[in-house]
Amino acid sequence: MEPRRTIRTYLLLVALGLALWVAMGYYDTAEAADWPNWRGPNHNGVSNETGWSATWPKDGPKLLWKKSIGTGFCSIAVSNGRAYTMGNINDNDILYCFEADTGKQIWKKSYPCPLFKKNHEGGPAATPTVSGDSIYTFSKNGDAVCFKAATGEILWHKNLPKELGVKHPNWYFAGSPFVAGDIVIYNAGSAGIALNKADGSLVWKSGTTAPGYATAVPFTMGNQKCVAIFGFREIVGLIAATGRQMWQFPWKTRWDANIGDPIISGNTVFVCTGYNRGCALLKIEGSNVTEVWQNKNMRNHFNSSVLWQGHIYGFDDAKELRCLDFKTGQMVWSKGGLGKGSLMIADGKLIILSERGKLVTAPASPAGFRELSSAQILTGKCWTVPVLANGRIYARNAVGDLVCVDVGG
Repeated sequence: MEPRRTIRTYLLLVALGLALWVAMGYYDTAEAADWPNWRGPNHNGVSNETGWSATWPKDGPKLLWKKSIGTGFCSIAVSNGRAYTMGNINDNDILYCFEADTGKQIWKKSYPCPLFKKNHEGGPAATPTVSGDSIYTFSKNGDAVCFKAATGEILWHKNLPKELGVKHPNWYFAGSPFVAGDIVIYNAGSAGIALNKADGSLVWKSGTTAPGYATAVPFTMGNQKCVAIFGFREIVGLIAATGRQMWQFPWKTRWDANIGDPIISGNTVFVCTGYNRGCALLKIEGSNVTEVWQNKNMRNHFNSSVLWQGHIYGFDDAKELRCLDFKTGQMVWSKGGLGKGSLMIADGKLIILSERGKLVTAPASPAGFRELSSAQILTGKCWTVPVLANGRIYARNAVGDLVCVDVGG
């Protein structure tokens, strides 16, 4: 046989073999995904990652690494092979940079910040935001800080109460930085503050009253890029670039504790808070906001719900995991025994961390709760949402135990 014909025949056989491999389901189409900021790249608690394993051996997923990072409730941001999170030790907030797969510390950087222990352990509550070559953080004391991702060098540091006169909320600042183009938006002041992300200079600000605790959530209205911000006693829609208010809806909660992020779908907004306040679906038409429904079937205390395929999944004040129909607000099912936990969704599955450190997976389905796997990965109080990124789940507790477990498919 001629050499060229032999090569063509070989390549044809290889191609046929690969096609057969894919057809029989042997080809791995898993997709990994970073999680560079609070609630993930889509800002909604849903990961695009597929191919991770939601079922584990009896002893649970393999522990890859564990660290002690100090007191706090800050979640984890994962980007470009690095994991970033924060804790407080001796009245200093510390930003850590770890190798995402090994836990090796690359650098850490600190600045003074009181613990602010009030009805809970205290420590940072906002999650770092990775954008380009920079990392943005926000302390309970209102420190807006920009770090160089490669080294941890502080590029700029602004204390918003001191420099802009905004008031602390009752439990101090908690919303994570939200990057929109060339600005960073913080839930501070009456309805947000925006700083230039390069140098920290002021771009726009609202009033100086105390804010809510949620993070700004992006949406598009017409051709305008906008954000929804949960304020002290209302939810407000703003043009991101200018801060101009487009609409607002009053939402008064006991202790003015508007904590869970709004969920935006099309021209509707789901709002939900605890202290027996409840939830509502709002319809936005220009500057007009109308109520579609309101009830107490979901009362998020300090963790946000997640929308998936027409249903809301979240933890109610009654220490129940609940599923609600998004359009009607009717409760579809509830599940106790997990305390006031937290969750995210990936590949159609709930990733749940119970209030006492049990990691649980289950289908995100209105058909009912069905556990796929569970494992005790932490002890103590766990109020911080777990994070899936690139086949690994990161989770922490209030005293600062941070773990990374392997769920690679």
